[in-house]
Amino acid sequence: MDILNILTEGTAAAVRNLYGEEVAADKITLTPTRREFEGDYTVVTFPFTKIAKKKPDAIAEELGQYLLQNVEEVAAFNVIKGFLNLSISAEFWKNFLAETADDKQYGQLPANGQKVLVEYCSPNTNKPLHLGHIRNILLGWSVSKIYEAVGYEVVKVQIVNDRGIAICKSMLAWQKYGEGETPASTGIKPDHFVGKWYVAFEQKFKQEYADWQQSEAGQKLLAEKKNEKQPEDAFWKKYKNTYFNEHSTLGNEARDMLLKWEAKDEAVRNLWMLMNSWVYAGFEKTFEALGVSFDKLYYESDTYILGKDIIEQGQKDGIFFQKDDGSVWIDLTDKKLDEKLVLRSDGTSVYMTQDLGTAQVRNADFAPDKMIYVVGNEQDYHFKVLFEILKELKEPYADGLHHLSYGMVNLPDGKMKSREGTVVDADDLIAEVVQEAHTQGMERGEFQELTPEAQNDIAEFVGKAALKFFILRVKAEKSMVFDPKESVDMQGQTGPYVQNAYVRIQSVLRKNAGDLTAQAADYTEMSAVETSLIQQIYGYPATLQTAADNYDPAFIADYCYNLAKSYHRFYTDHSILKAESEAAKAFRLQLSKATANVLEKGMLLLGIGMPERM
Repeated sequence: MDILNILTEGTAAAVRNLYGEEVAADKITLTPTRREFEGDYTVVTFPFTKIAKKKPDAIAEELGQYLLQNVEEVAAFNVIKGFLNLSISAEFWKNFLAETADDKQYGQLPANGQKVLVEYCSPNTNKPLHLGHIRNILLGWSVSKIYEAVGYEVVKVQIVNDRGIAICKSMLAWQKYGEGETPASTGIKPDHFVGKWYVAFEQKFKQEYADWQQSEAGQKLLAEKKNEKQPEDAFWKKYKNTYFNEHSTLGNEARDMLLKWEAKDEAVRNLWMLMNSWVYAGFEKTFEALGVSFDKLYYESDTYILGKDIIEQGQKDGIFFQKDDGSVWIDLTDKKLDEKLVLRSDGTSVYMTQDLGTAQVRNADFAPDKMIYVVGNEQDYHFKVLFEILKELKEPYADGLHHLSYGMVNLPDGKMKSREGTVVDADDLIAEVVQEAHTQGMERGEFQELTPEAQNDIAEFVGKAALKFFILRVKAEKSMVFDPKESVDMQGQTGPYVQNAYVRIQSVLRKNAGDLTAQAADYTEMSAVETSLIQQIYGYPATLQTAADNYDPAFIADYCYNLAKSYHRFYTDHSILKAESEAAKAFRLQLSKATANVLEKGMLLLGIGMPERM
């Protein structure tokens, strides 16, 4: 029952019969009628002026009369400045509702035979997941679900950054200062435990650096640099990396550990595997709390050696070139992307090299039609270069690559726990929002008759929904501020607000049972609010496709909020259980059921379940 196809075909038939010309479907423009005008859909008549040799108003009038007489779904029309506004019959909307109310697959497209690979999360194993990871994870998971809904087979992956100097810092600090502590002995969540030693390394290094600044060597250097006319603090801040690489005892020990790791030193590798196992155990608990999972994990300790053969072959093919120092580059200046290093002068890989190799391996593993990389917008340039290089290499999957770039997420104040002063751990954020849901539930008097266990269960359910919805409702490319208190507001654009509409519907439906179709068919006086609600339900598949086309769950979140808002208005304006007739009651129950079905499906695409009670 695609009303757009019905109207498009009807308009094409009208042009053919009235003016003797065939017009292609893509030349017919149909849009939702603007709110200030009467009607449901609007036909733009200006493209037909040459065919009809008439003014737009006259064409609109003739098309409207034809459609009214020949298309049974058209109930009325009006003409505004050459635009033809069409009103769809109540019978069409009633028939659609009857078919949709019990359709659990409504909006779901059949399998299209295509596969999409979505990479998201991609954490480092030297610290816990943080606030930025939450936005990344939720975007990746939701886009995966949206693509499944529009017919794709979806593969969810992440690449774990499990090697490098940052990981060695955590390892070295625990080795030097840990005194045998473990996550079990301290009761600290395993990934937080490892992160504790990463922080400890930074603290020890800062103290070492401060002491060195006051040493004879440090003061001599400062005296030599005074003629550069920069404040002392600014100089030391700028010099920090040089100190780490050239003078620091801790820096030297960390680099030595990394070299031993690369040489596969048994003791270092055993320590690395032990501490990574702790982190992975902690990550899994966070993933479980967020309700997400992955189909395959890739590890940088494996992928960092990938890509070199691609570079070698690319040099032979003239795609890459070697500079005098032995480093290898690609010239993308004609694409306005400058020259890009792909292999260092010592032959070691850079991230670009690894990403080229990883893309090739993923294609071999899964042969996806699309690869979606969920990565923050600070990596926009990197992915433009990566995708362009893969096109230059003529990789078969190069045209199916997309960078889902997203903005920063911050907090309105500094109340939440931060382990380094700037980064908020994911677990802390989840706990804070759940606690806020519990606090507000108590303040509203909703929890007073519940057991503590039931209170906690509801607070956790609502709190996590609040967190997910608040983050996903913002367009991905935009930066955002996450406000824990605002996220659980029952009256705002929030997950709990949408959930409350569903709970309200379930409360009504529990008091009624049986097939409503026959009685609902007798309802003849649909109000504008009822019609609008049906039209919103009708628009769900189009919204779903728009979300997939734009790689953005915000379209789904906005749709669910507006549908819930419309239902709340309908519920306020219309009696359901005490309706004016049995037909009205049956119709409104049917409408409620269809609304709940779509709300549930839409919110699940955001990773949010719907409770029976709140």
